[in-house]
Amino acid sequence: MKIYGNFLSGLIMMVLAAFAFTQVQAGELAVPGYPVAREIPGAHELPDPSIDYKIAWGIGQGASDMTTEINPNLPVIARYVNTLAKWDVPASKRHIIVIFHQRSDDFDIVLSNEAFRKKYGKDNPNIPLITALKNAGVEFRACGQAVAGREIAMDDVNPDIQVDLWAMTSFMNLQMKGFVRTGN
Repeated sequence: MKIYGNFLSGLIMMVLAAFAFTQVQAGELAVPGYPVAREIPGAHELPDPSIDYKIAWGIGQGASDMTTEINPNLPVIARYVNTLAKWDVPASKRHIIVIFHQRSDDFDIVLSNEAFRKKYGKDNPNIPLITALKNAGVEFRACGQAVAGREIAMDDVNPDIQVDLWAMTSFMNLQMKGFVRTGN
């Protein structure tokens, strides 16, 4: 009976330890509510905590219905940020800059919630995820040429999004500073 009791105690401790480990890992997600990449046994290329991740992520494609759907690129970015965090890449080595540019059908993603509501009669569905990503250290920028071309007043741009002169200039400058361009 003592052996059974010790076994049961040990089993309970292992279950509690596994639960605590899962909870700690879930609590450490950089962008809460979004997954990490699935683990692949034997995978060779993994996030490396010694690398300084400098990424310029272009968003030039949007949601099919921007008034109700989150831009499909934003959850991918959240998953990527969470994956880097899971593999112990510190926030100080995660330099991700998202640039919205004119090719996107849903360029109004850059509007503040107030401006979006005024134009479409509903909240901007992207604001919560943009805010969560910004809180995780992701920077957001918009192409100033697209802002001007679409006649968006500067006061109507989400204050979490920096407006640059031109996405082309932003991409080139960032690449010359060692950033890798990805996205579309």
